[in-house]
This record gives sequence, structure tokens and C-alpha cells, in this order.
Amino acid sequence: MTNRHTPADTGSARRFAGAMMTALGLAVATADAQVKPEKTYYGKNRQMPMTVTIPEGVTGNAEIHLLRSVTAEVVSKAPVEAGRVDLASLFPQLWQGQGPGVVYAQLVVNDTRIGPAVVLTPMITPARMTTGPSPDSPPVARPGVPVFSGIRASVDVHIVMTTTAGEIVFRMRPDQAPNTTWSFIHLADGGFYDDIIFHRIIGPRGGRPGFVIQGGDPTGAGSGGPGFQIDLEPSRLPHDFGVLSMARSQDLDSAGSQFFICLSREGTHFLDERYTSFGEAVSGAEVIRALGAVPTGPQDRPIEPPRILSMKVVEAPPYGTGPAPLSQQAAAPQPR
Repeated sequence: MTNRHTPADTGSARRFAGAMMTALGLAVATADAQVKPEKTYYGKNRQMPMTVTIPEGVTGNAEIHLLRSVTAEVVSKAPVEAGRVDLASLFPQLWQGQGPGVVYAQLVVNDTRIGPAVVLTPMITPARMTTGPSPDSPPVARPGVPVFSGIRASVDVHIVMTTTAGEIVFRMRPDQAPNTTWSFIHLADGGFYDDIIFHRIIGPRGGRPGFVIQGGDPTGAGSGGPGFQIDLEPSRLPHDFGVLSMARSQDLDSAGSQFFICLSREGTHFLDERYTSFGEAVSGAEVIRALGAVPTGPQDRPIEPPRILSMKVVEAPPYGTGPAPLSQQAAAPQPR
């Protein structure tokens, strides 16, 4: 994939630093959240106070379940009552070793999952990536000793992208790219993506499988961004129909705000482990196809560019209960 195919966010500002991340506050409404963290960051081997709310009229045995990413398999569970709880006391394994990986703390009453889960993301020194040993090999991690410093806690959310062609809903994959996911949510929640065009579209034409729909540059030219850059994360989420991934230049650590939506597995499989995939569409297949079919001119620029009207951050359904990614749904195969 060449530079032209993945324009970078090449602003003159310095690279996005982790300290900036910790200064941001997510303004997502959590009115329906049944487990609410008292803060976002919990240092290792400290208490993790959270508030449990049992919905009015719901009675029975209440528990918090720790759920594994993707499969929603129960890792551990503990009884709770409404009020303040210390998650670290309920689940001391959270502080063991290098942490539990990304897990979800889900309220369950009488075996029914209620409200959005809390995403528990270990704060581990990220792997710095470098080019592989050959042009055909994916980037590899530089040697280093990871440090587990604590856990970042946030209510699980989906992204609702409203475009001129309709609405697409994405679920996030912090298990594959925690910092990219975190950055994207903050940009969306802050209104960054509102009223931005899709400046590059390579759809299915002449027997060629669909490739990508790209946006995220406020200038619409393909070289703008948010004023910071984020490092490549070694995501193993396959690029497939409806998968959300970060655009960048040949510099591995040049992503910022520009993203692309994959139009087919056949057309994007070679991007696996080379670009940071971090989300999956769970609805909006026809909208994605409609965007991919927009007529384009030179350099794959749409003649009449479709537009992102807004991006909203909304609470996710109870973990493991929402729709499957489009790539797994029967309607997903890309027509040619």
C-alpha cells in the first residue's frame, strides 16, 4: 500500500504523547450504565472503587462477571449489592502478573446481563514497532521489557457514524488496539469528525474487489489531521468488510485521525498486521456498499464526496449480547 493510498496526518505538531491521553476526559453520557468507575485510571495494587446501580424493579441475585474479550466467556464472577464496591477486592487477579488482558466487568442479575460493561484495559508499556526484515514482512516489535502500571476503566461504547448515505454503527476492539481505540473515541466524542468528507474511495469496479473508503481529514485534502500522531499498534484483527483501521504514511507511527473502512476481505487482506485495525461495523452494510459505489475521478477522489454528518459515542449493549460484526453476518459478502 503506497503513501497515496494511505495519506498521513502530517501536521507540524509533535507526536501524540501518552501524557496528553491522561489529560483528556470522556464526556459520554452514562445514564444507563449499571457499573460506573469512580475514575478512569487505577494504579497497580490499589483499590478500584466503582458504583453498582440495580435498575428499579429488578430483583434477584446480582453479580459482576469478568468477561473475556470477543467470546464474552466468563473468567470470574463475584456477588455484589447496589452501592460502592472495590473491584480489586472482588477480583484480586486483576493485579497479578502483567494483568488480565482486556476484560469486561458486566453486571448480571438472575443470569441476565444488564447495562453496558466496564472495559478494563491494562496500562502496559506499549511495544514500539519497526519495519520487518523484508519488504514483504509485517512490522515487528522492538525488544523491550513491558511494565504493567495499572488499569484504565471506561464504560463500553459504540460509535454511531451518520453519513450522507446513512448510518453505520461500529463496536470498538480495545483488545487489539487499546490506545488507537481510546484516541478515536475521544476524537469522535469531541466532534472532530463532524462535517468531514470521505476524500478517497476505491470501490469494486471492473471485476476488482472493493478496497477502502477513507476519511478523517478536516481539510478534505488527504494530508490533514488532529495535530498529533499515534504509534502503530500490532493489531491482529483481520481487515475484512466493515473493519475500521487507521491510515498512515510509510512512517509506521504517523497515524492521527484519518481512518478507512474496508470494503472486502479479498481486497484488504494484505493490510493485516501492517495497519492498526481497531473496530468492526455491526450495522450499516448497505451504507458501506453505497459509499463504496460513489463515482470517483483522478487519485480515487469522489466526484461528489459523501460526508460524515456526525459521529456519536453511545453506550454499548451488555457485552456479548449485541449483533455480530458485518464480516460474520450473512449479508457481508461484497458484490463485484
